[in-house]
Amino acid sequence: MFQRFRELNTLRNQIFIGFLLVMLIIILVSGVFVYDRVSVLLKDNAERHIQQTAVQANGRLDALIGQIDSLMEQVANHPTVQQLLLEELNGNEVSFNQRQSLLQIVSSYQAYMPSVGSLELYTADYRLLFPIKDGSLTARISEPSISEADDQKGRLVWIGVDPDDDQSLLAIRQVSLMDRWFSRGGYLMARIQRSYFQLDDPLSGSDGGESVMLVNDEGQLLGSSEAPKADLLPLLKSGDQTVTYLDKEYVQVKLRSDKTQWTLLVLTPVSYVTKGLSVLRTVLLVSGGIGTLLFLVMSFLLSTMITRPIIHLIRAMRKSRLGVLTPNSEKVSTLELRELNYTYNGMVANINDLIRVVYEKEILQSRTELKALQAQINPHFLFNTLEAFNWSLEEKGEEELAGLVVIMSRLFRYIMGTPDNKDEWVTLSEEIEQIRRYLRIMEMRMGERLTWDIRLDPHEAAVPVPKLLIQPIVENAINHGVESQVGSGSIEVEIRPSSREGWTLVKVSDNGPGMDEDTLAALRHALEGGPSISSKGSGVGLVNVQRRLKLYYMEEGLKSEGLIIESRLAGGTVIMFEIPSNGGYSYESGQQDHTDRR
Repeated sequence: MFQRFRELNTLRNQIFIGFLLVMLIIILVSGVFVYDRVSVLLKDNAERHIQQTAVQANGRLDALIGQIDSLMEQVANHPTVQQLLLEELNGNEVSFNQRQSLLQIVSSYQAYMPSVGSLELYTADYRLLFPIKDGSLTARISEPSISEADDQKGRLVWIGVDPDDDQSLLAIRQVSLMDRWFSRGGYLMARIQRSYFQLDDPLSGSDGGESVMLVNDEGQLLGSSEAPKADLLPLLKSGDQTVTYLDKEYVQVKLRSDKTQWTLLVLTPVSYVTKGLSVLRTVLLVSGGIGTLLFLVMSFLLSTMITRPIIHLIRAMRKSRLGVLTPNSEKVSTLELRELNYTYNGMVANINDLIRVVYEKEILQSRTELKALQAQINPHFLFNTLEAFNWSLEEKGEEELAGLVVIMSRLFRYIMGTPDNKDEWVTLSEEIEQIRRYLRIMEMRMGERLTWDIRLDPHEAAVPVPKLLIQPIVENAINHGVESQVGSGSIEVEIRPSSREGWTLVKVSDNGPGMDEDTLAALRHALEGGPSISSKGSGVGLVNVQRRLKLYYMEEGLKSEGLIIESRLAGGTVIMFEIPSNGGYSYESGQQDHTDRR
């Protein structure tokens, strides 16, 4: 199985599959995005259309309600109705003939509006005055509806579905007596057929069309000829654009009437709104399929053009296993592959030449190695010779010169180290001891012209440091500071904790002639990789120190600033640098501690 996978895991297949996946992802993402955007656009346009339909339906509803309101206002203000209610309010019982006279008045108004099934007139104490039968307003409607009619002061109040007839709606208004300072004289209630509120909805009940329904706050269907097939209360409480009703998705628009406090609900099936999306979906699928097929063909041809020259080049390389390097003679048209083939042929020619040269120099190599061994100087011979000088000088009483030889021996031993370079890192105390040996030798050479002072903080004595990092700075101070002036000179070496926590400051200063601004700028430029500031190589030791600081401390994220040089004419020179107190190095293990450098 794994071998089969390796055979299929070729550059050609990778290019082919990679291009195919990119194409499929682009087609899929763009298709889904376009489909989603168009769907949202169609729903928004449909919602605006439905909103206009709802506004028109609400206008028709207000007109119908206005007709009912006008009819009941005319009946309530009729002189006969006003007179009978005034007599009842004054305590005079209305006769049967007077109550019967209301029949002609009510009938004349109902003739203009057949949808009004009946008009009922009640006295101020809730007794039924017309029609002529026993009855009470409190038995007909609830107390809150009566209280609301009183609060409206003669304005029409819609109650809802008639408890005695679910095909009728009730509306009530308080009758105000004009001859009694518009005080409450009674109540006029109308029973209206529900078919009155059909709102001229031609699409209601049609396949895929809009449904316009009038619903009260309890979820009762008031203005539709069909009985509700499900509870409409969840639709009233939902604020979503798309709702589910009778296992079907609808786009809903709600509009509330200020006169009746009823809600006009318009539902449009989503399938009717998005019926154009099926065509778009088909177009996207067909175009995506054609694009994928064309891309497959182009990817196959492109991958073949790229990999065929590479295969010929691989075959030419495999011939080198037989010990013969042969160039690839296959011609290619692609610029990059032609350059690769040309480079390989040049490499083959160069390797063949190198093989010949190496073969010819094999005999000379052995002779060269022998001569190199004979020319090597054994460090132990040097140290033994210095020890012999020391013994000879001590026997002759030259103790000062004998001490100088001992110091030189230790100095050379420190510089040369061990052959395997295990002591590349030392502590600051060891480095300072080496500087003391060097200064003693310089003191014997220069006499009273040289004075020096070394101050090492005890807490910094164990800080690890690369060997011979400070001595070149001290040599530079003697060569360019003390020896460049007339009279005596002084060298100060100070090692103490830095102001930056976790770092150690190393400072070397002299009282020499110093440098002007141009020389100082040239020296700083040389430290950054520029040319030396003089033909004698001045500053070479400092450049070496700067490179070592960059190697050990300015890499690995330790943020060392390198050498900092301060100097002025006749004011001496100060050279200092900072190193981490842990050195970024494990001195006990002899390996750099990369954990602290991160």
